[in-house]
Amino acid sequence: MTVRKFPHLLLWIPIVALVAFSCASRKKASSDPFDVVISTARSYTGTPYKYGGTTRAGMDCSALVFHSYYSVGINMPRISADQSKVGKKVNVRDLQRGDVLFFATGKRKNQVTHSGIVTEVAKNDVRFIHSSTSLGVSEDYLSNRYWSKVFLFGRRVME
Repeated sequence: MTVRKFPHLLLWIPIVALVAFSCASRKKASSDPFDVVISTARSYTGTPYKYGGTTRAGMDCSALVFHSYYSVGINMPRISADQSKVGKKVNVRDLQRGDVLFFATGKRKNQVTHSGIVTEVAKNDVRFIHSSTSLGVSEDYLSNRYWSKVFLFGRRVME
């Protein structure tokens, strides 16, 4: 087979190469809802804290939880105290990625005022993402002295 006999084959070579390259270079989108919730939350990393804020210009902790779960079709309440009533309570030893953590950062030791989402669970620690007044959306560890003192409980919203 020669190019003279089939000149139209030369047109197909770049097209086939382009299709093969584009298919091979694309990452497959995750269908794991926990990955989607966490990647949505992490996409807000660096967003400044704003009380009552719900956008990338500024958001509070409950807005981060709200938007992250909304990305998988779960409509969470907008306020941390109301979010703390959704799902089932989970013992700290049983926390998993995607669980929601609740904290009492105010004057009342048992009143929910802050929330975050578990991003990683290691043998001795739990990493979570939240929107803090000092750093905005960032990740912290539950073993941090401050967070361990104000931690109340976790809840599992998705099974």
